[in-house]
Amino acid sequence: MRENSEKKGKEISKLQKRYKQKKELYRLLKEYAPDILESQNFRRTRNYIQHGTMPVHRHCIDVAQQSILISRFLGISCNERELIRGALLHDYFLYDWHDKTRENYKCLHGFYHPGIALENASREYNLTLRERDIIKKHMWPLTVVPPRCREAWIVTTADKYCSLLETLRLHKGAGKARVRVTG
Repeated sequence: MRENSEKKGKEISKLQKRYKQKKELYRLLKEYAPDILESQNFRRTRNYIQHGTMPVHRHCIDVAQQSILISRFLGISCNERELIRGALLHDYFLYDWHDKTRENYKCLHGFYHPGIALENASREYNLTLRERDIIKKHMWPLTVVPPRCREAWIVTTADKYCSLLETLRLHKGAGKARVRVTG
């Protein structure tokens, strides 16, 4: 009986830690990127699927959160504001890449979308050099030129991790995607 009590105590402690962590991650998102999170174009990314059933919007938020977790877990000193903003905008291509009628349908999307995302983000936001590097290089090695800053390396890693979970449908929210139709 005592073992069950200790086991439940550990589970509760683990859940409390995870809750505090999520709360801190959302606080950072709201502190560093309210303009992005509230923008009409960023909200539009809810209408596009990234991998599996995951909307681009959720994917970008997950990549931002995983980027913070990776940098803190590994003890990599970086600019968290630029890390979060670059992660949120890394897939700011604003189209459905699964649409077979698009000129560069699917097979070339991986090569072209970082440049398109950078172009779109540059029109709406004053990007720092780090943010630009994150967006432009997040698909390395497809982007041939590797990232120049640690923030871009972290986002590249987080993006690949999140993409793998989404593609294999291992992400907890993957089956719950709701694509909004605008009209």
